[in-house]
Amino acid sequence: MQEAFIQMNTLTNMTVRDIALEAPLTTRVFEKYKIDFCCGGRVPLAEACEKAGIEPSAIMSELEQVFAEHDTSSEAAAESKKQLELIDHIIQTHHAYSRSELTRLLPLAEKVWNRHGENHPELERVMNVVQEMANELFVHMRKEEAMLFPYIEQLSRAVERNTLPPTAPFGSVNNPVRMMMFEHDQAGEMLRELRSLTNDYVPPADSCPSYKGLYAGLEAHEKDLHQHIHLENNVLFPKAIADEELCFNRVTAAA
Repeated sequence: MQEAFIQMNTLTNMTVRDIALEAPLTTRVFEKYKIDFCCGGRVPLAEACEKAGIEPSAIMSELEQVFAEHDTSSEAAAESKKQLELIDHIIQTHHAYSRSELTRLLPLAEKVWNRHGENHPELERVMNVVQEMANELFVHMRKEEAMLFPYIEQLSRAVERNTLPPTAPFGSVNNPVRMMMFEHDQAGEMLRELRSLTNDYVPPADSCPSYKGLYAGLEAHEKDLHQHIHLENNVLFPKAIADEELCFNRVTAAA
């Protein structure tokens, strides 16, 4: 009993981000209870639970069970990858998924609004938010792939080879990372609005298969985007910042 209390006390004082990094499958528990582990994950679990309106004890057994099990999920494996492999995973898994799904969901949202908008006027806003999210994410991902990710890859190679850091037009890697994290926060706000507009993605009684398919697709995309942002905010970006600092410390020491 004492051991369980200590573990519970330790977890409630850890940040949601650190719990997710320690045991990646805990993100499934956080998704279940609508606890933000990507953009808003830098707060203690107790505080996150309070914001979500739940008691920490309500989810503790599920979190402890995840910690007790051997984690072999693909996302857990992704977190242990080197920077180059992690970037490839993010692009091939999450960027590809977002591009494909949002391209599919955009005309579906318009179709559902045209058919059901008279009885469900919130569908117009759903359609507009999906369009806004697609526009912003498509540009966001292109910027990452064209500028930030290649620089992070060069940093990683410089660390491995003990060579000078690469030069970058944006100065420190902190600058684009800060911008990307700000845009992640904006995407998170849009996800929260969609969840509110759709009543937690529960279709109404008069919904057709397309209506149900739209809500199911939006919810699946939300879950993937949470994992996507988590890997960038909490794994890729902190390591890139540390790599850059290491490179510049070497230059300073050699001077």
